[in-house]
Amino acid sequence: MNEARPNRSHADQARGRLLDAALPLVPFEGWSGSLLRLAARDAGMSDDELALYCPEGVISLIVFWWRQMDESARKSIATGESPAKIRERIRRAVLLRLEAGKGHEDALARARARLLLPDGIATGAELTWKTSGMIWRAIGDTSTDANWYSKRAILTGVWTSTLAIWLSEADAEKPETKAFLDRRIANVMEFEKVKAKVNKQLAGLPDFAAIAAKMRYGTR
Repeated sequence: MNEARPNRSHADQARGRLLDAALPLVPFEGWSGSLLRLAARDAGMSDDELALYCPEGVISLIVFWWRQMDESARKSIATGESPAKIRERIRRAVLLRLEAGKGHEDALARARARLLLPDGIATGAELTWKTSGMIWRAIGDTSTDANWYSKRAILTGVWTSTLAIWLSEADAEKPETKAFLDRRIANVMEFEKVKAKVNKQLAGLPDFAAIAAKMRYGTR
């Protein structure tokens, strides 16, 4: 028999109240058990409710917040006119995803550090991968072949490194972050050009693997 689960919208509303209570406390408590207890108290949530809505403790709340930021960014990316060039669409989307955490840079930096601990590192990697996937889908990518993985792997590197710069930059306009992001995207685009040229050149060469396989079993 399946265990009864709380209504999703009700559960998310409860986590939302808990998150609202927790974020102002993060600079003082960090993402810790004490933070959860204080936030639950301020949100009027019992210990049983806290265990129900955050079964993995503070990591559950970080995951909820991260997904909220992903969803907020997805809606923002879909709003307004999308640039024609892919590099501009990626730039706009990454900046909008960063904007989703604006005003809570300290809490986000601490959440990032918390997810680097042994019990959170797998979750952190999964969240980062999903953010990259969200960005690609939001800008209209429909690939399903090997490019699906390579695009997300490349963007994951761009996203994580740009996030680190964004979190450390004090200027509200984030000029260093934008310049860094532009350089990273330029590097990726140059790599893609080189890869396309190499693939084009290799396309005209014999398939040595196929030839070797035939030789193994003899030729006719």
